[in-house]
Amino acid sequence: MSDFRRGVRLGVDVGKARVGVARCDPDGMLATPVETVPRNDESIRRVLELANEFDAIEIVVGLPLSLNGTDTASTADARDFAASLARGSRPVRLSDERLSTVSAHAALRQSGRSQRNSRSIVDQVAAVILLQNAIDVEKRSGRAPGIPVSSA
Repeated sequence: MSDFRRGVRLGVDVGKARVGVARCDPDGMLATPVETVPRNDESIRRVLELANEFDAIEIVVGLPLSLNGTDTASTADARDFAASLARGSRPVRLSDERLSTVSAHAALRQSGRSQRNSRSIVDQVAAVILLQNAIDVEKRSGRAPGIPVSSA
């Protein structure tokens, strides 16, 4: 863990209707759910407010790729959302999030929640999964996860 950059990170799962937000502790031990942000004209502002509130060193946005690693219909949307976040005052990285939403639904089903009853939190759980994966990758490799997003 010697090359792990200490500091809180936010994980963001971008959806068409909702944006799930998670955070980790400064030592990157555990990602936890924060909030489900409605997807609207205020979404970017709210995520940046949360980043400021938690003094996040970076925002990790899930990049929804297909199983074979190619772009999906949601990939451009996530890239655009990440680029808008990068215009704020925090570094933003895109990190592969293949299957995070599928994993989130499975975890919620295993806990006894129906898909309909889980709608309000599944995005937060997906954000937890993608953020935990990102910090685990950084701890194993010593390199920041994913790819940096330019603010241009």
